[in-house]
Amino acid sequence: MSHTKKMLLMGFITVLLLFVMVACNSSEEGSSDDQDQDSTNVEIDGEAEPITFSFFAADNNPDWDGMSTDVGEVILQETGVSLDGDFAIGDPAERISLMAASGSYPDFVLPKGDGNLLVDSGAMLDLRPLIEEHAPNIQEVYGDYMNRMQWSENDDSIYFLGTYPVDQENWEPGHTFWLQHDVVKELGYPEINTVDDFESAIKEYYEMYPEIDGQPTIPLTLLADDWRLLISVTNPAGWATGAPDDGEWFIDEDTHEAMLRYRRPEEREYFRWLNHMNAEGLLDPESFIQQEDQYKSKIASGRVLGLIDADWSIGEPQTALREEGKHERMYGVYPVTLDESFETRNFQNTGYIPTWGIGITVDNPDPVRAIKFLDWMASEEAQILNNWGIEDVHYQLDEDGNRYLTSEQRQERLNDSNYHKRTGIGMYKAYAPHYGDGVLDSTGQPFTTNRPEQLREDYTEIEKEVLDAYGVEIWADLFPDGDQFPVKPWGVAWQINWDSDSPIAVPFQQIQDTMFTRIPEAILANPEDFDTIYDRFMDEVEGHGVYEMEEHFTELVQKRVELWSE
Repeated sequence: MSHTKKMLLMGFITVLLLFVMVACNSSEEGSSDDQDQDSTNVEIDGEAEPITFSFFAADNNPDWDGMSTDVGEVILQETGVSLDGDFAIGDPAERISLMAASGSYPDFVLPKGDGNLLVDSGAMLDLRPLIEEHAPNIQEVYGDYMNRMQWSENDDSIYFLGTYPVDQENWEPGHTFWLQHDVVKELGYPEINTVDDFESAIKEYYEMYPEIDGQPTIPLTLLADDWRLLISVTNPAGWATGAPDDGEWFIDEDTHEAMLRYRRPEEREYFRWLNHMNAEGLLDPESFIQQEDQYKSKIASGRVLGLIDADWSIGEPQTALREEGKHERMYGVYPVTLDESFETRNFQNTGYIPTWGIGITVDNPDPVRAIKFLDWMASEEAQILNNWGIEDVHYQLDEDGNRYLTSEQRQERLNDSNYHKRTGIGMYKAYAPHYGDGVLDSTGQPFTTNRPEQLREDYTEIEKEVLDAYGVEIWADLFPDGDQFPVKPWGVAWQINWDSDSPIAVPFQQIQDTMFTRIPEAILANPEDFDTIYDRFMDEVEGHGVYEMEEHFTELVQKRVELWSE
């Protein structure tokens, strides 16, 4: 958070402090013990009285339409629960900080990396006793992973239930470098293994086709809109230099010592390559000023040759291209590294990562009803509903009782950009415990509609043609197998919590603020000025106390490893 933002925030906090004492008293009256003994779950004709729970999520959901979807109506009918969603716009930490200061909270909250602000303010209920008494489905889904949700070695409370899919089998690379199919097809399917390969393909095609559909071709564009800069600009420096995704950290696999990742010489060289791409006129000059909707619009137009991003970030424009029949303008994913000495770690096993998820606040009027709702969402019935939809509407049953999608139903899922918003399929499971791809239900059928052989069936003919030319069946086949890397015993570093008064908190935020300025500045500078700017960045990082910060974070990593190994 910038200095200006902090000053504005302090102004808000000053006003809100008038309400804190009242809010605190209210919070104390609404403890989990009291609510556990005196639930407001009224029965009407044998069914629970309808109730609406509010929730705040740090991630935006542009498809959210409340319960007014096919799946939403079934959830409401089965549980009597409506969800009133509120989503962060801009920096979610600002909203969460205001909540913490005011003492007024939504009923549910999904704060991602800022949960410590709410825990420190006393906003979150310990879910462990509620789960033990009222939530057998939740216990079934998480199993031994339940202990991984313990807040810290000094606090065994469970404040958040992990909303990452449990026991997920990953069959898609997720985050990587993307090239339009027509680029590799036109160039005779060149090897795309290094940034030089990636650059050469983009440059050669761009020179051949300076316009696409009457609009200027964009060789490469990035998304730097707020926190998304981490996904499209900075995280790829780790992906391309053989590091797993640990957010702002690089963790030594043997010693578990933590380093701020920007201090790695390899990552400096990656940013130097982006600087070179800019100097060559191959980087979209609007990369650091465009907003997310502008970025997606460019991709959907079909004139962007290359991307560096996560699949979930570009899924919407990819679907739009498919919907319009521009299959040659859709993208393939490639295991690009800085040079051939590195290997991508997209499929390295992290184990289950549970600490970012949904929590129940002290302002929730009925925590028992709330945990029972989450428990129903974790049931087989609800997970099938959330993944498959409604029988005979969104999927079929064969004569043996096995679920399947007709060709028309599958094509509708693939080609309709409004499918999830209209049906609600996949929309609600992000806010509750659920299994991942590859997990089977009690009848031996997969909970989700995804399976490796289905991936190939879902590809367009052009996509299959590209894959065949590279001698593989699916995109994952181009990447190193995860089994060749050790399982990460700390999960992912970006999900390791620290208290708001930790010696990490202030320097980390100062370094983040500096990074958001210096990395774009270095990329857009004249090449001869790159090192001067990057050296200044490193000097500022040292001035913010990076070594002490790394030392303290190393302790947290090592404690996480010890806690999870018990």
